[in-house]
Amino acid sequence: MRVLILGIDGYIGWPLAMHLAGRGHRVQGIDNLSRRGRVLAEGSQSAFSIPAISERVRRLGIAVSTGSVGPTEDDTLVNVLASFHPEVIVHLAEQPSAPWSMKSGQNCQETVRENLASTLAVLWAMREWSPGAHLVKLGTMGEYGTPGVDIPEGWFDLEFRGRSTRALFPRSPGSFYHASKAADSLMVEMACRTWGLASTDIMQGVVYGTRTPEMGDPVDPALRTRFDFDQCFGTVINRFCTQAVLGLPIRPYGGGGQIRGYLPLVDSIQCLRIITESPPSPGRYRVVNQFEEVSSVLDLAYRVSVEADVLGLSTSIICAENPRLEAEGHHYAPDHEILASLGYSPTGTMEKTISDMIQDLLTARERLEEASGAIDPTVRWGG
Repeated sequence: MRVLILGIDGYIGWPLAMHLAGRGHRVQGIDNLSRRGRVLAEGSQSAFSIPAISERVRRLGIAVSTGSVGPTEDDTLVNVLASFHPEVIVHLAEQPSAPWSMKSGQNCQETVRENLASTLAVLWAMREWSPGAHLVKLGTMGEYGTPGVDIPEGWFDLEFRGRSTRALFPRSPGSFYHASKAADSLMVEMACRTWGLASTDIMQGVVYGTRTPEMGDPVDPALRTRFDFDQCFGTVINRFCTQAVLGLPIRPYGGGGQIRGYLPLVDSIQCLRIITESPPSPGRYRVVNQFEEVSSVLDLAYRVSVEADVLGLSTSIICAENPRLEAEGHHYAPDHEILASLGYSPTGTMEKTISDMIQDLLTARERLEEASGAIDPTVRWGG
C-alpha cells in the first residue's frame, strides 16, 4: 500500500515509517520539525542525538516533505496527495503535549489552532484528492477523562425517555490539548458521515520505550527515534526511567493514584500497522482504544524502581505536589477488544521494556544530565 505519514519525524512517526517500509509498503512523509524546536525551547533535548531529517530519510530511502499540514501557502499536503495518491493517511502531525498546552495563553492557542487546522486540512484535502483513502488519526484516551463508568470503544447505546440511539461516548478533556483532540474526533466523525470517508480514530494510551526491531540489535544510532523526558513532552514512564538513571527521586504527581492505560512503543507500532492494513468500510468512523494494560502512576514508579535496582541503581520514590487538576483513586475500566480481534498480540512485558529503557538511557546519561533541569513540573493547570 501507499502510506502517507504526517508527523513522520516524531517519536511514533519515525519507527512506524521504518516498520511499514520493511513490510513492503510505499511510505512518504510530511513534517514541519516543530517538535525538535519546541523541546529545545523547553531547555531540553532528545535523550539520543537524532540525525537531520535529510539523513534519516536517505537511510530509509523514502521521500519526505518538510512543510506544514494545514492551510499554508505552499499547499504541501495537497501537492503530496496529488502526486503520491496514498491509500492510507496516518495523521500524527499535531502538538502532542497536555502540559505545553496549559503553559500559557499563546501555547494554548497554538495547540488548538494547529491541531484543529491540521485535521480540517486533511479532511478537505482527502475529500478533493483522496476520498477513497483510509484516515488513521492518532487520538488519546485522555479525551474520555475519568468518567466513573466503563469506557467503550468510542460508541455506546444511549437510552433516554424511552428512546434509544447509538452515540459517541461523552468526552471530558482535562487540558486544552485533550480538548483539541476531542474536537478532532467530532470533525472526523462528521466528515465520515457527511462525505463517506473512512477513518480509524485511535484513542491511544501512554506510550513508553526506546526500541523497535527495525532499529537493529544492537541499536543503530542513526535509526533511533527521539526520546523526550522533560515535563512537557516526556511521558510518565519515560520520565521515571530518566530520573532513575540520573539518581533523582522518582516523582509521581500527587498520591500517584491516577490510573491510565499504557503500551510499549513496539506494540504501538504493531497496532498502527494492523489498523493500517485493516481499513473500515467507506463512510465508517471506527474508534479503537489502543493500550495494553492499566496501571496507577504509583505502581509504575515501583516497577521502574525495581528494574533500576536490579541493574544496580539506587532509587527512591518521593511524590511531588500535583501540578495538574485530576482525580485520584478513580474507577477506570476501558474496553479494548477491536485490536485483539484484528490480530494484535503483546510482544513482551512492561518490566522487560522498562529494563531495556534504563539500559539504553544509561548510555545517554550525559545528554540527560545536560537537560535535567527540565524534568520537574513548573506548569500549573490551575494557574
